[in-house]
Amino acid sequence: MSLPYVILLVLEAILGLAMVGLILLHQPKGEGMGGIGSGATMFSGKRGAEAGLDRLTWTIVLSFLTVCTILGFGLVK
Repeated sequence: MSLPYVILLVLEAILGLAMVGLILLHQPKGEGMGGIGSGATMFSGKRGAEAGLDRLTWTIVLSFLTVCTILGFGLVK
């Protein structure tokens, strides 16, 4: 195993744990099946903290998927 491979494995583990933690920090929507027909929250914007948390979560998710793809295709050995 080369050093870049080990670094990517460690990064994958850290990103995975960060992703789980960030997803758990999100506020539950609480609508369930009852929210399908109502558009009450359709036009209301997210608060700043929630929008920032969403952006950070998506950044971590895309980084995690990128590292998984690199390791999965064997681009680094």
